Amino acid sequence: MSADFMLGIDTGGTYTDAVIYSETTGLVAKAKALTTRHDLAVGISEAFENVLTASRIGPDDIGLVSLSTTLATNALVEGQGGRAALVMIGFGPEDLKRDGLADALGSDPVIFIAGGHDVHGNETPLDIGSLEEALKVLGQSVSSFAVAGYFAVRNSSHEIRVRDLIRARTGLPVTCSHELSSKLGGPRRALTTLLNARLVAMIDRLIGSAERYLAHRGIGAPLMVVRGDGALIAAAEARLRPIETILSGPAASLVGARHLTGHAHAVVSDIGGTTTDVAVMEDGLPRLDGDGAVVGGYRTMVEAVAMRTFGLGGDSEVRIDDRGLQGRIDLGPRRLIPLSLAGALHGEVIVSHLERQLRASFLGRWDGRFAVKTGMPDALAAGLQPQEASLFARLGSEPMPLDQLITVTQQVATLDRLVARGLVHICGLTPSDAMHVLGRQAQWDTKAAELGTLLAIRRKDGSGKPIAASPQKMAESIIARLTRQSAEVILASTLAEDGLAEIDPAKSTLLDRALTRSSGITRLSVSLDRPLIGLGASAGVYYPAIADMLGAVCSIPADADVANAIGAVVGQVRTSATLLISSPEEGIYILSGDGTTDRFTDEEEALQIARKRASHLATQRAEANGALDVSLHLVEHIEAPEIEGRRRLIEARLTATASGRPRHARDS
Repeated sequence: MSADFMLGIDTGGTYTDAVIYSETTGLVAKAKALTTRHDLAVGISEAFENVLTASRIGPDDIGLVSLSTTLATNALVEGQGGRAALVMIGFGPEDLKRDGLADALGSDPVIFIAGGHDVHGNETPLDIGSLEEALKVLGQSVSSFAVAGYFAVRNSSHEIRVRDLIRARTGLPVTCSHELSSKLGGPRRALTTLLNARLVAMIDRLIGSAERYLAHRGIGAPLMVVRGDGALIAAAEARLRPIETILSGPAASLVGARHLTGHAHAVVSDIGGTTTDVAVMEDGLPRLDGDGAVVGGYRTMVEAVAMRTFGLGGDSEVRIDDRGLQGRIDLGPRRLIPLSLAGALHGEVIVSHLERQLRASFLGRWDGRFAVKTGMPDALAAGLQPQEASLFARLGSEPMPLDQLITVTQQVATLDRLVARGLVHICGLTPSDAMHVLGRQAQWDTKAAELGTLLAIRRKDGSGKPIAASPQKMAESIIARLTRQSAEVILASTLAEDGLAEIDPAKSTLLDRALTRSSGITRLSVSLDRPLIGLGASAGVYYPAIADMLGAVCSIPADADVANAIGAVVGQVRTSATLLISSPEEGIYILSGDGTTDRFTDEEEALQIARKRASHLATQRAEANGALDVSLHLVEHIEAPEIEGRRRLIEARLTATASGRPRHARDS
């Protein structure tokens, strides 16, 4: 055979999906396996094997492998990631107050050193003395470094010198801000770089797991990764810039949604275990967010689909507020391991403790909750405080009930920090458990779900009544809450697209009356002007009710459960390069953006050189990412107003975009 088949993989928070796809016959086979966060290779290899068995094709028939993932998105939404040190060159502590950088940094270390450049690329002397001293300690307490220099997009030499020093002294991964964006805005570029550094280890493990399996099975096809704008990049590039894979899974799902439904105009909502991702499709294409993707509350400098990501999914934490006269249920944003899944994985350990808690005469504060190590490599536990290390040491590979783990209130915050570091999972009640209780899902342990729900209904509201009359009623309330919150996040996204972002559907009385169809002299309603495409493994269960609440036509494709994996293999390679020309004084033109700074005395010569370099860089990057049959598109934005009757160049920005189909094994 001629290696015409493509293998698509999507690694989500709960499941890893795999498809075999052919350009001529379409979907050949699909399969799923649980995502094994402690060792991603286990889930990936199982999904691979399952789909190869289902398709009955051999390893030699695979011409391309493409990977999409929500792991980076989920990590940012949940506030997780490795401990990273931020090196700020030419910035001061006051810069941490901008663009949410201080909040994102948290307790991770930051070092300020003298240096950097001005807007035209002229340098301030670099002083690395304090950094050399700090590296003696930091090399043992962090898992990666982020380096951000003042105006590094105009001259990257200081970032490169600092990067090379850190690598030589520590051997740890280092991300430089100029490698991620050519846009101005130092603090936001530093934020993007910090988030990238935290994700390096996670994406490296994911890609490494896939590469080892492919080598083991003798599959010599190129490995690609879906970027946040839906384009494909080579695995080696994704390792260096994992931040570009945020919204990778959602971007792949949009490509898959268009391919599976044929709808050119639609609202696409993809519900997973951890998040719900919402985007609007116009003329068959998702809109890109030119201001940078917003994930986990942070606006990055990563160009990605204009997708809104919410911490709401089948595995969202069920939070019960029993302080009012009537109890209230809210979901998310944190993901838990569902009790039904924990029961399926760990058997009697979960069930026996839930039964013990039910036998008690009163409800304990931590009943129905467990903690378990995620199985992350020990290196990622570097830098734990003594109280964190002590609590972490008490946990093992089997879940431990919180009523036995937590002995003093202060340990709650300690446990939360371990969860945020991605070292510990919490198991508890989720919508997936409610679905098991209602008999609408049955892939895991229904008994564990029922016991967890029985514990939950022992909670009483402010009037002294049980939070629900029965496990079934409790489960129905949880699913009703998921339906309502899903409708609210979809409305929040569509209203923002309509320029009405200031309206919060969760707080609007008018929208509440419309969604609940409340009676009254004034009858209010709400609807969407286009179909709602529901994606995700549980789309068929959740989205009919959500679409009905929104007054929308519901469209759920037959293969909605693997739309991401399909989207991963039908995309194209696309890369770009942006160069800048500025004029600090009349008759002087400075070209920057490719790591060098060149001076010209003729504007047209500078523009010609910029066009040639941008086109060459974009093509070079596309080919490095495995693109064939490359086509080029050049866009120029020239700001040159007339001042006192004379034209004066302020800035010229030239962006070349190169795109092409990904290289297949047969092409070599």
